[in-house]
Amino acid sequence: MTAVIPFRTTPGSTRPRPSLRTVLRRVAEAVVTPVLPDDYLDLIAPLRAGADLRGRVVSVTPETRDAVTVRIKPGRAWAGHVPGQYIRIGVDVDGVRNWRAYSLTSPVTAEDGIISICVKAIPDGKVSNHIVRALQPGTLVHLDQATGDFTLPSLRPARALFVTAGSGVTPVMGMLRNHLDELRDVVVVHSAPTEADVIFAAELREWAEAGRIRLVERHTDSQGMVGTDSLDELVPDWRFRETWACGPTGMLDAFEAAWADAEISDRLHTERFRPVIIAEGEGGTVTFGTQRITVDADGSTPILDAGEAAGVLMPSGCRMGICFGCVVPLKEGAVRDLRSGDLTIAAKGDGIRIQTCVSAAAGHCEIDL
Repeated sequence: MTAVIPFRTTPGSTRPRPSLRTVLRRVAEAVVTPVLPDDYLDLIAPLRAGADLRGRVVSVTPETRDAVTVRIKPGRAWAGHVPGQYIRIGVDVDGVRNWRAYSLTSPVTAEDGIISICVKAIPDGKVSNHIVRALQPGTLVHLDQATGDFTLPSLRPARALFVTAGSGVTPVMGMLRNHLDELRDVVVVHSAPTEADVIFAAELREWAEAGRIRLVERHTDSQGMVGTDSLDELVPDWRFRETWACGPTGMLDAFEAAWADAEISDRLHTERFRPVIIAEGEGGTVTFGTQRITVDADGSTPILDAGEAAGVLMPSGCRMGICFGCVVPLKEGAVRDLRSGDLTIAAKGDGIRIQTCVSAAAGHCEIDL
């Protein structure tokens, strides 16, 4: 079929003459239908204004043997971030797009607009290992806008304490790179298995040598984990400091209990890698929609993890119950929220939506995918 494209007005007509851009777009639509011009623009200018938010990987730089800093040039829709926040990144691995959340570590005022994250490979971590071992500069990744409230208050604290372990240092590094000049008294207690495993080691040690922070490194293979008992020795005035802590669940659980006992819970701010699991159901079977895959799942395993282990393509995001990137309809059956213990039951046709990263089977259930 031949498309007729009006490109000029008749004498006396009040219709405005279309711009060259409009004419070219109409021609493109006629030629490529049913493929839309935006599909081709995504190939030519994927970071343009109006496109889905993406970023192009600029560099991948090793920090330790299993951690890298990834610098990304975001598209024009990027709205910026507050130091300490994280973003969700969609990375294609073996033809499947996987979403994960990583803290931002870059200055907010970078003139080139480039943002950065630091990713540590974890055992059996499909996405983290791909990023650390295989991600190449030039790769396009999908992005969400920054979010999260693990940030400094507008009125900076007189005395600040940051307690981190492993990759838990990443959101804190974002704060320090942006706000260190605004903080008068800073203690950083950081744990890693060995001296070589300390992420951002050179920068942290340089700040310490310059007297800008007091740095306490803890090498856990030889010195053990930092606990509430050791804090009294390492930071005797911790009770009088505003504290930000990020690391393993066990460490954060112990800190929250200690701060509560001291009746200063309002001075402790935590960021967790995984949600707090306080309830376990009896488990059951999970059937995954049109894929007709059924698996047995115990009462403490998130449905997201059970599905991925069985090879089911599952939507996911932060994996902490925050971003709602894993929400799917529960066609029927029962699931239990691992954070609260609340039971959700759906009959056929209800289509109740659940978060698979924080829900476990409580009997038989069927997920609509």
